[in-house]
Amino acid sequence: MSTANQKSAPPFLIGCNGRGAQRSGLDKPVGLQEASIDEQFRMVKESGVFDYFDRIPLRGNLREYEQAMARHDLPVHTASWFYRLGQDEALLSDNLRICRDIGAACHNIMTFTHHADGHELSDQEIVDHYLQVYDEGMALGVEPSFELHVNMWTEFFPRVETVARAVQERGVPFNFTLDYSHVVFKMHQPGELALSGVREQVERGELVLDPFESGSLCERWLDMNIVKWTQLRTVAPKQPANLWHRNEDGRFARGIQYPMVKPGPGQWHSPWHAWQLEPSKEAIRQVLRYHITHPQSPLCYITTEMINLPDYGLAARYDLFEQNVAAARFIRQSWKEISALHAAGLIDA
Repeated sequence: MSTANQKSAPPFLIGCNGRGAQRSGLDKPVGLQEASIDEQFRMVKESGVFDYFDRIPLRGNLREYEQAMARHDLPVHTASWFYRLGQDEALLSDNLRICRDIGAACHNIMTFTHHADGHELSDQEIVDHYLQVYDEGMALGVEPSFELHVNMWTEFFPRVETVARAVQERGVPFNFTLDYSHVVFKMHQPGELALSGVREQVERGELVLDPFESGSLCERWLDMNIVKWTQLRTVAPKQPANLWHRNEDGRFARGIQYPMVKPGPGQWHSPWHAWQLEPSKEAIRQVLRYHITHPQSPLCYITTEMINLPDYGLAARYDLFEQNVAAARFIRQSWKEISALHAAGLIDA
């Protein structure tokens, strides 16, 4: 980090998801050929806006990660993976050990809605899953954090509060990874809201998604004091699908990524408007305002998540890494502005 950044460093760490440490362009879309691990670390370090690299190594490339971390003086503080209960328990245990071995203090966990035998996980099964992982992880010095994510139990938004309170009632903190892109992209999309089981609640005004409105899901989750980690991936309400990638069933991949920096000609498949970014940005500002006004806030990590998976930016023609750098700069500038307002007594808890 530069001297200027060190002097104004916020009280949380900013990381770049390794899937976003990729260059792209019209001649080589992202996802066709990833940069080497060493090159990814170099890019993240030399950008000057990140504190760490966010990605879990495989057992087969653990040594490459260790070498890149040492060469570029860039740690790995957090790592993520997805799991299906009844199938991936051993993988989860091994990944917790990998986190310990690489120095990552937090493992972000995405758990599929359905068990390997096909049944939908009950709230109690998720609570038991969290408590088991919490005990196992903490014994290794690795905190778990459960992520808000499509295709996972958290896609059913009201379940988050139910599970979190049940865990807290056991005297255990519930760590939550808030990726509000998975809420914002569903705004004004009845089909997506139905997938989350909340279409009627939203249409009746009983559930508020827009972070600009009072009582939004973002506000409610923050007020529970559970946000350990937040992620910034800009999306747009009524987001277009990823028109540059079709899944095996022939349908376009879901669109859960909207360029933060205006794409050049031919770099984006749909009309782009800067104002569409505002709900994503406001969710981050809300996290920062909460953090600065609540000394007990558990927030430790913010990662930028402009990545190259199918539902996001696979085959993107805009510069993926440029988008992540812009996201990190936005976070730092927002913290600076919010800190100044707080110091002037203009932001209250």
